Amino acid sequence: MRAAFTEDQLTLAEAVRTALQAECNAEALRRAWTETHDFWPLLAEQGVLALSAPESLGGMGMGALDWVNVAVEAGKVALPAPLGEHLAIVELLAEAGHGELVEAMTTGEARVSAAFAGDAEKTYAVNHGRGEAVVVLGPAQATLVRQPVYTTQATADQSLQLASVDGDGESLDGDAARAFDRAVLANAAQLLGVAETILDLAVEYAKARRQFGKPIGSFQAVQHHLVDALLKRRFAAPVVHRAAHSLDTDDPRRSVHVSMAKIYAAEAAELACRKSLQVHGAIGYTFEYDLHLYMKRAWALSAAWGSVAWHRDRVAATVLGDSHG
Repeated sequence: MRAAFTEDQLTLAEAVRTALQAECNAEALRRAWTETHDFWPLLAEQGVLALSAPESLGGMGMGALDWVNVAVEAGKVALPAPLGEHLAIVELLAEAGHGELVEAMTTGEARVSAAFAGDAEKTYAVNHGRGEAVVVLGPAQATLVRQPVYTTQATADQSLQLASVDGDGESLDGDAARAFDRAVLANAAQLLGVAETILDLAVEYAKARRQFGKPIGSFQAVQHHLVDALLKRRFAAPVVHRAAHSLDTDDPRRSVHVSMAKIYAAEAAELACRKSLQVHGAIGYTFEYDLHLYMKRAWALSAAWGSVAWHRDRVAATVLGDSHG
């Protein structure tokens, strides 16, 4: 087995990286907290919305290994758009016979988000003001809410425009479990990306901030903090990649691998947040400094599509031969 990404897969991720970094910088993120800042046309223009849709419906028919690094790039810039959810549900909607809707989604003409049908009383979706429908998705079932009623909810990361979702839904015929695992994988990949950005900010600050006539990055204690977070992130990356491979090959332990990816990626992002904040000191707590934009996205992603505790329970239940849902 070739345990590496192909040149085409890497080229795609690089092209998306270039486009996102040009448009979705810290200044744009700040605007998204208080204004409507729509990145969906950019994603449509780059062909990102067509990646996982079937070729018969205008898509590219790509698998998880093709788009997982695209999701990482979205995480790096803390993209305030439900790209991961979109990548997760288009195949399911196609299986359920909603071909016209999928065709419109690949061009950006129609927008459908997804919400986790967890154990809570309410389900939540992001960028609620723009989604004409919502797929409420769980580990074993999926429903399509055509005319959702949104109620804005308070959230630490206001660029996500979080809302609770109400409304009558129709059951979707298709592999809901596979779609759910794709959503979790996309979430884990974005956590890898935002963890990298948080670490990069800490490294740059450690190079520039001086004490006792030296950059603080020259102090061994600071280096240890950064290396600990870097190693955690690097150990998480192959776990996420394995989960993508398991999805593409229909590995019977796919769900375990996907849950492990979420656990490793979320823990890596949490450690990156903690160590970066320690390196920055007091300035890291300020609203004016960019660090909080990415830390709050990491915390929001960690809570979405099942917490670390939820996925640990899922792994344990699978290993012990039980079901989790």
